[in-house]
Amino acid sequence: MSFWHNATTGPGKAFWDKTVADFEAANPNVKIEIQSIQNEDLDGKLQTALNSGDAPDVFMQRGGGKMAAMVKAGQLMDITGGISDATKKVVSEGSFKAQTIDGKVYAMPVAVLPGGFFYSKDLFAKAGITQTPTTLTELQTAVDKLKADGTQPIALGAKDAWPAAFYYYFFALRECSTTTVTETANSMSFDDPCWLKAGQDVKNFAATQPFNNGFLTTSAQQGAGSSAGLIANHKAAMELMGAWNPGVIGSLTPDQKPLPDLDWFPFPSIDGGAGEPGAILGGVDGYSCSAKAPKAECTAFLNFMLQTPVQEAYYKGFQAPPVNSEAQGAVTEPHLKSVLAAYNKAPFVSQWLDTVYGQKVGNALNVAVVNLLAGKGSPEDIVSAVKTAAKRS
Repeated sequence: MSFWHNATTGPGKAFWDKTVADFEAANPNVKIEIQSIQNEDLDGKLQTALNSGDAPDVFMQRGGGKMAAMVKAGQLMDITGGISDATKKVVSEGSFKAQTIDGKVYAMPVAVLPGGFFYSKDLFAKAGITQTPTTLTELQTAVDKLKADGTQPIALGAKDAWPAAFYYYFFALRECSTTTVTETANSMSFDDPCWLKAGQDVKNFAATQPFNNGFLTTSAQQGAGSSAGLIANHKAAMELMGAWNPGVIGSLTPDQKPLPDLDWFPFPSIDGGAGEPGAILGGVDGYSCSAKAPKAECTAFLNFMLQTPVQEAYYKGFQAPPVNSEAQGAVTEPHLKSVLAAYNKAPFVSQWLDTVYGQKVGNALNVAVVNLLAGKGSPEDIVSAVKTAAKRS
């Protein structure tokens, strides 16, 4: 079989290499060819492979509208009947919901990856910030204190577009009701005023200049100069990112070890929004089998990924919360415990909006947010861009 994932360096790549080797040792009749692809390149290459009929047998699955399009095109295997009882015992039913369409499961969940602010406790303390922000006003106060202390407040890799769009996603989650966020995935109307208000929130927040110098040309995860690298080297105090971030940050510290003072807090509340307090973005990452993959072998590999020792190794390799409930007991870092606590008590969990609304709408949304931050667009342009993309999708 062929297997595509997005861990190109460090412990994450080593985890997949070992996991495949262990699976092959336990299944001598199976050989797996691994291809690791840079995260920003994966979606495009995968879509090309799927459309050409030469898809990998196993590949990373983002879910949402992207997965729905693959299902509609007949490109994914229904793995519902291939999920073992052992897997069901350690993975909650809710975790499978993100990978389910019309009652059928099309991907195996592997990690719980909610978003929020990862931050340096040392830099916060140095700037006199004694409590993590819970409201937008408190976040802006923290930004002001960090600036006064000579620290770049927030790292942002806007060169890759999607990290910048995270701000719009979270403001939309705070401004829009759960019903609106959910129903828009079907209607694609974006007519509710909350979508425009979210864009205005982004514009107002960006006007306070909270981001690192040169954020528009900064990448998210590649090298010490990336937004994750700025956190890893104490060049910026915090970053809004998903729960894969600790592993990325750890790979970019001077000693390539986890950042000792790293912690996490949820995206703050805002006044007057219709969103449920505590609602969170991120959802669950998983892996799919292509429609043409050998079913028994492919589903066996997916179940192997969910075994408790493998999931504990996943957590150690990626410094991200595993989906296996037994493996979650191995999590010791305060920031990951905070992530899991917020996720488990969240009244509503949405996947990233570019995933929920599909690749065409998602890409248009991401680009429109960057244009706004670059002074080349407006909140109205964001809504217009997604509406136009929705009509074409």
